[in-house]
Amino acid sequence: MKKEEKTNVMRVLDGKKIAYKSHSYEQDATMSGAQIAGILGEPAEKVFKTLVTQGKSGAYYVFVVPVESELDLKKAAKAAGEKAVSMIKQKDLLPLTGYVHGGCSPIGMKKQFPTFIHETASDLDKIFVSAGKVGFQIELDPSDLIKAAGCRVAEIAAE
Repeated sequence: MKKEEKTNVMRVLDGKKIAYKSHSYEQDATMSGAQIAGILGEPAEKVFKTLVTQGKSGAYYVFVVPVESELDLKKAAKAAGEKAVSMIKQKDLLPLTGYVHGGCSPIGMKKQFPTFIHETASDLDKIFVSAGKVGFQIELDPSDLIKAAGCRVAEIAAE
């Protein structure tokens, strides 16, 4: 029997004794969040993506929103207490977080940045986020994700 591959995210959750279920699938870089939700057999509202921004002050912030939503940069800046935030360049993601594009998770980054999750997560019984590697997702209770990543709940998605 093949041993389940553990990502850093899974090790962090194991260490915090937080229950989760892991999912792996074949993925290529062109897959959308909605396609991943389809593979998982879940509505897209339950699958979240992790976005990393930089504020006018130079500080970094992490935002977790449903895969079919867009981050509202004005709402994100307000939540973070910044005048403005902008998305970081894709080439800066790995050195900053330790994760590659398509495999970025709010849990287990090289450094913990202020993290915000869209308010709809609180209404769900379970959500899915990247397990820190392309082709891997974890399913967990939103309150456990909020606890593990130190998230603040905010209205940050575009209408």
